[in-house]
Amino acid sequence: MSIEETIIKDKTANPAPLGLMGFGMTTVLLNLHNAGYFGLGSMILAMGLFYGGFAQIIAGILEWKKGNTFGTTAFTSYGAFWLTLMFIVMAPKLGWAEAPSSIEMAAYLFMWGLFTFGMFIGTFKANRALQVVFGTLTLLFILLAISDFTGSASLKQFAGYEGIFCGFSAIYLALAEVINEKFGKTILPIGA
Repeated sequence: MSIEETIIKDKTANPAPLGLMGFGMTTVLLNLHNAGYFGLGSMILAMGLFYGGFAQIIAGILEWKKGNTFGTTAFTSYGAFWLTLMFIVMAPKLGWAEAPSSIEMAAYLFMWGLFTFGMFIGTFKANRALQVVFGTLTLLFILLAISDFTGSASLKQFAGYEGIFCGFSAIYLALAEVINEKFGKTILPIGA
């Protein structure tokens, strides 16, 4: 009697670039608003709902299928962040709820900063590029929370510039993962 071993190879695509790109592009656009370049209009709302929100949740579900707890938690959570943020912006305009006070927004942003700090610790066993994304995102949430708590417009503008950097770091990592995989070698280094 012989026992046969079946080996199943995972041939599914890497969902991380999708999630990173959804996060990165939406973060850059929102923080261009925070830095004072344009208002909070339908372009940011659409990106927040569909690319920052739904696309990241899809990436998180795909990370679950690959057995990646970190990726599942990060992409699903930040997808939900974008959906909740867009609801916070749209609900008062639709008459569904009152707009949050600045203290409420500071608490909301602080909680996301606390979560992100925990996720940042998880990146210590990952590449440097991912550490930069989560480190700068932690700082962004804390700066925005302090800005809302204090009412400091200049701090919010500074946070906007820091957030633009954070978003572009996620875009870089997403493109590095796609390009490096496609070429089969490191074209864009990520500090592995």
